[in-house]
Amino acid sequence: MLVFFGLIFFIGLTVAVFVDRGARNRQDIEVLKRIYAGFIPLPWILAATLFLNGKLDSPKNVVYYPTTVQSRFNMRGIVRGSRRLFVRSWRPGQKVERLAVDVDDYDRFHDGDAVVVGVAPGALGISWFYGIYRR
Repeated sequence: MLVFFGLIFFIGLTVAVFVDRGARNRQDIEVLKRIYAGFIPLPWILAATLFLNGKLDSPKNVVYYPTTVQSRFNMRGIVRGSRRLFVRSWRPGQKVERLAVDVDDYDRFHDGDAVVVGVAPGALGISWFYGIYRR
């Protein structure tokens, strides 16, 4: 579903580029303007979809997968930065899962640690990372 959201975003962006190019060349852009106007509320709809996916989801549906931490990544930033734990994947066809974690979880887990990852299925079908725990 997130791929679908990305596809819609880039279609809207492409239409915006064509509207801009047509306006600069003084072409008739009325139809493209109407198509682009239809894409304007989409970011709000997509944001509401992601919000409702997590908000309406029940914590009793969380599935826990045992795995191990393979490595860690810390990208320092001016304000917060980004911290990720790389764990062995529980999904078929995937080797590694990259989990965004906060400072406490990043400092708590090290390479080779046995962990359990909680994944919620999402009320609208978009699964999301619930938490990471020591096994």
